[in-house]
Amino acid sequence: MHFVTVKGILSPKNGMNLYRGCTHGCIYCDSRSRCYHMEHAFEDIEVKENAVDLLEYALLHKRKKCMIGTGSMTDPYIPLELEIRNVRKALQLIYDHGSGFTVITKSDRILRDLDLLQKINEKTKCVVQMTLTTHDEELCRKIEPHVSTTRERFEVLKKLRDAGIPTVVWLTPILPFINDTEENISGILDMCIEAGVYGVLCFGMGLTLREGNREYFYEQLDRLFPGLKERYMRIYRERYVVESPDSEHLMRVFYQKCSESGILHDNEKIFQYLHTFEEKDTVRQLSLWDLGLG
Repeated sequence: MHFVTVKGILSPKNGMNLYRGCTHGCIYCDSRSRCYHMEHAFEDIEVKENAVDLLEYALLHKRKKCMIGTGSMTDPYIPLELEIRNVRKALQLIYDHGSGFTVITKSDRILRDLDLLQKINEKTKCVVQMTLTTHDEELCRKIEPHVSTTRERFEVLKKLRDAGIPTVVWLTPILPFINDTEENISGILDMCIEAGVYGVLCFGMGLTLREGNREYFYEQLDRLFPGLKERYMRIYRERYVVESPDSEHLMRVFYQKCSESGILHDNEKIFQYLHTFEEKDTVRQLSLWDLGLG
């Protein structure tokens, strides 16, 4: 790891990345793309040493409360977080200032902060987003080698459900000829149904490849699935969007299963939910309890 000092921490849409780079080793990771201008080795984690101070300053000067998000570029619950604790420090600030919070992760390390997540959710809204790509544990260990397995993430989703914290699942990416099967899509959605997730985000049955992550992905295909790289190159060439040949059928399965189970699966509505700040009327709730109406 290495430390840097940065000028700002919140994006115009109130997203933040406390770290840059990742050690999860997912073979398809878009964050490796050269367009993000990461000038250091991807596994050499960049720690923003003044991130927490910048966040405190930003929250102090916010004109109105909002949802703060993290995890879009780098999973904040990398192993290093157990040592640095920037996420936990940020959560405490977010709670203290009455803001909402949402996070994208693949790690069960998030349960370390369950107490703060619950406290934020009691005051406003806290939503945990979790990526699920395959219900096959063996395949998961191949394509996402250094992160919590699907089964472990499923257990996290259930614990969050029991704690009253809403969850959203990212059903992505779907890798052609690897996890693009009806059995896999149905298996993941069955987990979502049992875990009572609020919604499932899906951007089609495929993945994106561009300079940087394409080369790494193909290296891993050569290592893990001999001969598959040549098939990709022959079919998809230099395409950015790499779609499963069975995409239309799989999307029908996705829509039908979500509709039947009542899981929100409209991406626009889910993103609107994630970005909408909600302050819970605790005073009114207490009054109702006092009157015996709660």
